[in-house]
Amino acid sequence: MIYSIYPTLLFMLLSFGASNNTTEKVSTNKRVIAATVKISAEAKIESIYHNLHTNSFELPKMDSFTEALKGFYELKEKGIITKDILTLIDFSKSANEKRLWVIDLSTNTILYHSLVSHGRNTGEEFATSFSNVDSSNKSSLGFYKTGEVYQGKHGMSLRLDGLERGVNDNARSRAIVMHGANYVSNLFIRNNSRLGRSLGCPAIPEELKQEIIETIKNKSCLYIYHPSRSTVTLARLVS
Repeated sequence: MIYSIYPTLLFMLLSFGASNNTTEKVSTNKRVIAATVKISAEAKIESIYHNLHTNSFELPKMDSFTEALKGFYELKEKGIITKDILTLIDFSKSANEKRLWVIDLSTNTILYHSLVSHGRNTGEEFATSFSNVDSSNKSSLGFYKTGEVYQGKHGMSLRLDGLERGVNDNARSRAIVMHGANYVSNLFIRNNSRLGRSLGCPAIPEELKQEIIETIKNKSCLYIYHPSRSTVTLARLVS
């Protein structure tokens, strides 16, 4: 969990709680521990956010970044992801805006900021409806582990494994992958008044697909955000 960011603080607070003999005091101390760790974790995330090296790219929204980073830490601690690379897709934004960020958390640097598609049945310009069901042609929210690269009908593509039961765990069987597409471009937006849509895949511009896929492949964290998920929990994490 994100508690691991502050192990010394947590140990000291736990030791203090254990020295009290009454149930009431122990309970109070546990609440203090939880509140202190939460405040410390939030302060850490805020510090990372405000110290990101942007490379002149736009910053993601604080709320989407916070949710993504919390999940990243948990998945990293569990060994589910191994790279210090976080890919964040914010589906609260218009499809006509760049809403994908690739962030190197070892250097706190935004590497890429790109257009990205959503599924054709997820919405027109804005993503509004999501599904984990095969043939729904909808995007799925939540946390993913990036997989292997392969050559498919869209050329170089990247397998994605959904990590949340009932939310996105059918991603691989649905062939929800990252790939390039010519309908993910400013030219397409100018000609059609909106970005093109996929069958549920997070498609990216053809000219960026090799760089992005090579950067995030093989067990990095990808998070697709939307505010309709009021609270993120990884309690139903796929083992």
